[in-house]
Amino acid sequence: MLEKVFYTNVLVSDQDRALDFYTSVLGLEKRAENPTPDGPRFLTVGVKGDDFQLVLWPGTPGRAEPAMGQAPPSITIETDDCQKTVEELESRGVEFESGVREFPWGYTAQFRDPDGNRLQLRQGR
Repeated sequence: MLEKVFYTNVLVSDQDRALDFYTSVLGLEKRAENPTPDGPRFLTVGVKGDDFQLVLWPGTPGRAEPAMGQAPPSITIETDDCQKTVEELESRGVEFESGVREFPWGYTAQFRDPDGNRLQLRQGR
């Protein structure tokens, strides 16, 4: 039977630029880089120690219906201190679309990658 989700695609306009953002700015690690028989290379990144991987695949990000005035994030990354992580990423040039928002279950902050994919930090209570 099914065990876990292993990959999800993030559509990017430039794989090298996306790889630099996800590794150098966000601090994810490069996992795989393999040519495909008749298309772009298969390129993945992930959080150290986690099996789940993001596939940086050429394409145009889609548009989703908004909630609370914004489209939902395509990727949510867990953190143990949302405010501290926001400050660290801002020092690396990441521009957040919202400050840290508080909810009954925890905190979030949203930002975009260079291709406009919306990402979210999440800290549970």
